[in-house]
Amino acid sequence: MPLKQQITEDMKNAMRSGDKPRLATVRLILAAIKQIEVDERIDDITDERVLAVLDKMAKQRRESISQFEKAERNDLVDIEKAELKIIQEFLPAALDDSEIADMIAAAMSETGASSIKDMGKVMGMLKPKLQGRADMGKVSGLIKAKLSA
Repeated sequence: MPLKQQITEDMKNAMRSGDKPRLATVRLILAAIKQIEVDERIDDITDERVLAVLDKMAKQRRESISQFEKAERNDLVDIEKAELKIIQEFLPAALDDSEIADMIAAAMSETGASSIKDMGKVMGMLKPKLQGRADMGKVSGLIKAKLSA
């Protein structure tokens, strides 16, 4: 089942069960997907694009959580954490550090990357594979460290 259809089904289930917080979050996800479809005038968005939307939304929630924690707004932290948990349900399982390191090493050898100038090649190869499964900022830092060494 395509990811967008799975999210739509989840919205219907949330409506039937009366789970208002879940329903609100799922509607936010569908609104973001619909925005891309309207902006780019496409009928069906691919699963890769849906994953990119979900990844972006998860990143926004993590940033909001850190900001709200600094401001000691625990009420808002709880809301953001609940939304993040729901968003993560639609993302593939996260990779651990050793799996990410292995993928970086494989991409570096496959592209022949040897200096920081080759970072774009490595990131271009890894981004589709890691989208939604790893924090791309962290991956970028790991690649920089390996290419700088």
